[in-house]
Amino acid sequence: MRVLVDGLDLSGKTTLVTALADELEARGRSVLTHKGLLAPRHPARRLLRKLPLVRQPDSTLVTTAYLTAGYVLDSLLVRTSAPDQAGTVLIQDGYVDRTVAFGMAGGPYLAAVLALRWPRVFTPFDVAVHLHAPADARRTRLGTREKPDAVDIRGVEDAEFAATFTAMLTRGMGRRHKKLLVFDTSAHSPKEMATAVADALLGTSATVPALVPGELERAA
Repeated sequence: MRVLVDGLDLSGKTTLVTALADELEARGRSVLTHKGLLAPRHPARRLLRKLPLVRQPDSTLVTTAYLTAGYVLDSLLVRTSAPDQAGTVLIQDGYVDRTVAFGMAGGPYLAAVLALRWPRVFTPFDVAVHLHAPADARRTRLGTREKPDAVDIRGVEDAEFAATFTAMLTRGMGRRHKKLLVFDTSAHSPKEMATAVADALLGTSATVPALVPGELERAA
């Protein structure tokens, strides 16, 4: 089983990944946490690492390279590779969803537009969790980072960029996943979110709250 945790920088992805891993392990599941491409022997991995990912929102070249040589090929490799070990849950911290969202917010770039048109080309997840937090909450978190990068700062200071990113992530790329949950991390604790995600993944809850902030509706 695969879970994707994604969202704008400073929205709390890493915190939720840790909380979700703890929650699933407490329920007796074996957990792997992961970043980057899924395929273990991706031939373009080293080449892509040479591209400055921090410039991706401002570069059609970086966006196109990651979407084509990176994630399209990754999807094909994942579909033809051996399945994950039974009972293991892979928690993925960020994937193609954010690349497309950044490409639309910073561009829009053609590769991102095409990916948004055909999102099911890319690997789906059993549960996708898209996170959001108001600018004030992300600005507070920004102040705790020793070396914030340009994308961190832009996501806080550029409201239109942040709104477009979140709308494209949730309303665009979210369509390809089996289940999609959206949380405002300023309104829910990591434990609350981890419990809801684990319930949705394992089918232990009859209902899962649709936690979509009103501002996401307006941005969409």
